[in-house]
Amino acid sequence: MRIGLAQTAPRLGDVAANLEQVLLLLGRARDRGCDLVIFPECALSGYMFDDRASAADAAVSAAGPELSLLVAACSGLQVHCVLGLLEHRDGGLWNSSRLIGPQGLVGSYDKTHIPQLGVDRFVTPGRGPYTVHDTPLGRIGLQICYDWRFPEVTRTLALQGAELVAMPTCSPTSSRELADHLPRTRAVENAIFFAMANRVGVEGPASFLGHSQVVGPGGERLVRGDEKEALLVCDVDLVQARAKNREQGDGLYRLDIMNERRPELYAL
Repeated sequence: MRIGLAQTAPRLGDVAANLEQVLLLLGRARDRGCDLVIFPECALSGYMFDDRASAADAAVSAAGPELSLLVAACSGLQVHCVLGLLEHRDGGLWNSSRLIGPQGLVGSYDKTHIPQLGVDRFVTPGRGPYTVHDTPLGRIGLQICYDWRFPEVTRTLALQGAELVAMPTCSPTSSRELADHLPRTRAVENAIFFAMANRVGVEGPASFLGHSQVVGPGGERLVRGDEKEALLVCDVDLVQARAKNREQGDGLYRLDIMNERRPELYAL
């Protein structure tokens, strides 16, 4: 399939303008043959809110018009998307992502690891579970930003059969070293594709890195952005993520990364 990474610069609190940009990029990605388009964390709201009230004003509802328009767009374009959202639900704020396909909502995820930064200071930590979603494209798992610092998240998705993990993020420029290493590490240690869609631009004191990327099961970086707005596109073959064994060198050294695990030794 062909993946598009929408490296955007959302306007803080301007949901209407940000939604317009998301819908425009969905169409452009489909024109370029994309089957799946991944957007950053909090793509409709922005991230660096100073207070809970302002964040709540920019949050969307599951029953609101924004998600209805996104579902209609995915249906009309016959495309899947993963979108990071600031959402109000059950009396609280949630940092979530939605996987939407031509037939409607496929799955959702609430960020489970919450740093004391930006809007995350006001959100409720997700309760899990980590779930892999079956789609016509392949088996897709979701995580968000800070979750990448916890290898258990991606490993749990991989053990459930994820072939691709999609991660919306708002990673700042101080995360440059993490962006260089963690996507490749998470991909290669689980023999999966790892797709990170990060934002760019400046909000208040924060400057965002970009460097959105897709990494293959061998740790090879298939595409990576710079620090400007962009629509990045690459092709992936998820069959490569289904075989968890690898022939090294001349074929004399065979690795089977999942079956050779020793979980009986890992528990504390």
